[in-house]
Amino acid sequence: MSDDDIAVIDGVFGKRYGEVLLVHVGDAGPTATVYNTFPLNDCPAELWDKLDAKAIADENDAVAALMNGPRYWLMSSIGKKDPETMVRKMFGGLEMNRQATVQLSSMNPAPYSENKVDRKAVFTFDAGREIYELLDPDGRRWVMQTYSQTVDPALSLRDLPGLANRLSLPPEWSYQARTPSSAVVVDTTGHDACVTQDDLANSYSLQA
Repeated sequence: MSDDDIAVIDGVFGKRYGEVLLVHVGDAGPTATVYNTFPLNDCPAELWDKLDAKAIADENDAVAALMNGPRYWLMSSIGKKDPETMVRKMFGGLEMNRQATVQLSSMNPAPYSENKVDRKAVFTFDAGREIYELLDPDGRRWVMQTYSQTVDPALSLRDLPGLANRLSLPPEWSYQARTPSSAVVVDTTGHDACVTQDDLANSYSLQA
């Protein structure tokens, strides 16, 4: 794929957003269609807090609607394949773009379980800026793409370097903060992303 096929948004680090996941169940199990406020708005609390999950599910013929946020991006830029094909939708006054489809491991995925996400995106974490990673027993690295205030509404960027003390990590998993000397790029334009969450609902992408 050429660079001309990717629309890039820079200056993403620290931007606030929220998501609504519409869940349907098929032969392959539960699948969620992900709608995201970014970059349309910054998910204002006065609208986000009023969202009614049951009403949203009923209006969209979904078995459930999951409120995912507010969240904050940790990459420096996002590249998106075919952004003009994204569908917009209103949820309780919040305008959102359809961004991805997630094959859920269950209706209520456990922390540190792996989910497949069809998002056709490139996440770039610039050199010289601290990143936060999980290392699993196979030696794979998972880079935190967003931190969440879903579980802890007070969680902030300054808490992330010491987060290992707060996580209930599975055996042989570890958490670390490091400053990369070269850019970390997670390119999933040509295949599904592998994504997991910790027990504070922070999200991580598997690094290739």
